[in-house]
Amino acid sequence: MDKADSSISARGALEPRQGAQAIRRALAVLRILAAGREDGVPLAEVVRATGLTRPTVHRIVHVLIEEGIVERHGRSGRYAIGNQVPELALARPRPSRLLVAANPSLQRASTEIGDTLFLTVRTGHDTLCVDRRIGIYPIQVLSIEVGARRPLGVSSAGVAILAAMPAQDARKIVAANEKRFETYQTDAAAVMSQVTAARKRGYNMREIGLVQGTKSISTWIKTPDGQPAAAITVSAVRTRLGPRREQEVAEILLREARIIEQAIRG
Repeated sequence: MDKADSSISARGALEPRQGAQAIRRALAVLRILAAGREDGVPLAEVVRATGLTRPTVHRIVHVLIEEGIVERHGRSGRYAIGNQVPELALARPRPSRLLVAANPSLQRASTEIGDTLFLTVRTGHDTLCVDRRIGIYPIQVLSIEVGARRPLGVSSAGVAILAAMPAQDARKIVAANEKRFETYQTDAAAVMSQVTAARKRGYNMREIGLVQGTKSISTWIKTPDGQPAAAITVSAVRTRLGPRREQEVAEILLREARIIEQAIRG
């Protein structure tokens, strides 16, 4: 092979890698923007969270704007997911197998417990709230809305999902999310400490929830191949989750998580 052929071969091998890298970078930007929901995210925050340079993020965002995937708010200058994304989602209108399997369990647990119940799924290095059931107790904790996206490790559900992974896998995800943790006033060491405690306990219990004066309990749900894919969470005012009731609620969540796993497997 002469030098010209060798150069062409090297370029051919390099171009697919560069193309894959560009796609991954664009997806990383989209995930950060998705976390900002309708309010959007400033460019500086996207730069910090992704670890990409400002010119790179600026270039990616503007290509996505041209394609209708991202939009820029005129007044605030923030960037948000564009209208074309929900239009693309219409191509898959049916609920996932997990959502179908979880529905009766969520209904049953919500009635039995009486406090707000959340179903959260793992998506890459993030968690996404896909269902919320409001209980009958007069004071409900509505800390997360359906569609809320957060880095794995920030929420009670995220810690539970990490706890169900092999320790090495959990550490890798926590390290990848470390820059993003700053926005949520936490860090990798604190998250790993919570993960270790949840793993020992068999479920995650957060003494201070996302809202001051609240407490959360989460149990993980695994797919048939043993991968943690989701978590069920109960959030309530602290007085509702004393030591005795904490154990009762945890047992209900663990029971329903196993029922959902069996339904998915079947």
